[in-house]
Amino acid sequence: MKDNKEPIFIALSPNVEKDDVSLALSLLFNQKEWKRDESFFEKEFQNFLKVKYAFAFNSGRSALLAILKSLNLKEGEEVLVQAFTCSALLLPILWAKLKPVFVDCELETLNLDVEDLKKKITKNSRVLIVQHTFGLSANMDEIEKICQERNIILIEDCAHSLGAKYKGKLCGTIGKASFFSFGRDKIISSVFGGMAVTNDEEIAQKIKSFKENSEYPKKIWVFQQLLHPILVEKVIKPSFKYRFGKGTLFLFQKLRILSKALSEKEKKGEQPSFFPKRMPGVLAILASHQLKKLQKFNQHRNLIANFYRENLSSLNLKFQRDDKERIYLRFPLLLEKKEPEIVLNLLKRENIFLDDGWRKKVIVPPGKDEKIFGYTPGSCQNAEKVAKSILNLPTSIQVDTEKAQRICYFLKNAIFDSRN
Repeated sequence: MKDNKEPIFIALSPNVEKDDVSLALSLLFNQKEWKRDESFFEKEFQNFLKVKYAFAFNSGRSALLAILKSLNLKEGEEVLVQAFTCSALLLPILWAKLKPVFVDCELETLNLDVEDLKKKITKNSRVLIVQHTFGLSANMDEIEKICQERNIILIEDCAHSLGAKYKGKLCGTIGKASFFSFGRDKIISSVFGGMAVTNDEEIAQKIKSFKENSEYPKKIWVFQQLLHPILVEKVIKPSFKYRFGKGTLFLFQKLRILSKALSEKEKKGEQPSFFPKRMPGVLAILASHQLKKLQKFNQHRNLIANFYRENLSSLNLKFQRDDKERIYLRFPLLLEKKEPEIVLNLLKRENIFLDDGWRKKVIVPPGKDEKIFGYTPGSCQNAEKVAKSILNLPTSIQVDTEKAQRICYFLKNAIFDSRN
């Protein structure tokens, strides 16, 4: 293995290529494009999924809130969600004055445990949000059956799974409604962005009304998002090679030149002023450009995932179940307890940055009080085990087989060192 200190990242806008940077740069001061609305992207997304209705928002959070507001739910009614999930999913539930109820996950799939779901349903359960974790579809046949029997509305969380399928059906086309995220580290990215999707006409009309009553974000917020891919690729990532990348990112965020993925208000469970909003046209242009590269992105992800699976098989690690219809937002490994911390620190010395925030807690990223979301410690033991043992490997277009080989080489050494 040759000495190569070029930084490798799992996060920090991993989908961005040179053409994305050029596009963002061209949009910064293009007044004509700033006046464009988002409807063209909604039609593209609608055609891709072959659904009747698609509504673009400035985030997956806004899209989910629009869906929840369309369901005629009463304050305090229960929304069943999988433990080992992102706080971005839970925040709209709180903002809609509903109650999250946590269901455990399976160790093999990292998806919803159907048996635990049956135990957690009460007479107050109205909605189930099913997450296709890291691009592996959940057991939708069983989940649909339970929802039909118990009169529960099924919503798909497709933040990880754009392009993935379940028995030939695209994820996002099975439930009553679904939502997608185009956040900076998702399958495709416009830094911020989301889509609410449904085939139900009544729900669609209510989402449409919700959207029409929402404003566009302030121009300064939009400007921040356009700057993001430019500064990350041209300034922040290169600075990691000289060990001051984290400080550079912090400075840009402190000066409000760049926005954070999760605001300080949201960390407290509160609703910031920039959610919910419509999707600005210039961010829809970024997302549309990435959607055209979706097949290339997902084929690459599967290629790198297969590379990891083959090259790490000798370690006898626990891998998330493979499936020919899945895609890999990440390639998750389950290590021994407390190993991820040791391994991540050893890899960081080699300029390999793999801490994506999906670890430590059943509600990620860590650093928030889980009581805000109503989680009871010990209620989802598999999810807690996963949170303590998971390590995710990058599969993005920026990680080629040479970089994947470098990750495998140092990962094997790091695991060996942690066990000896």
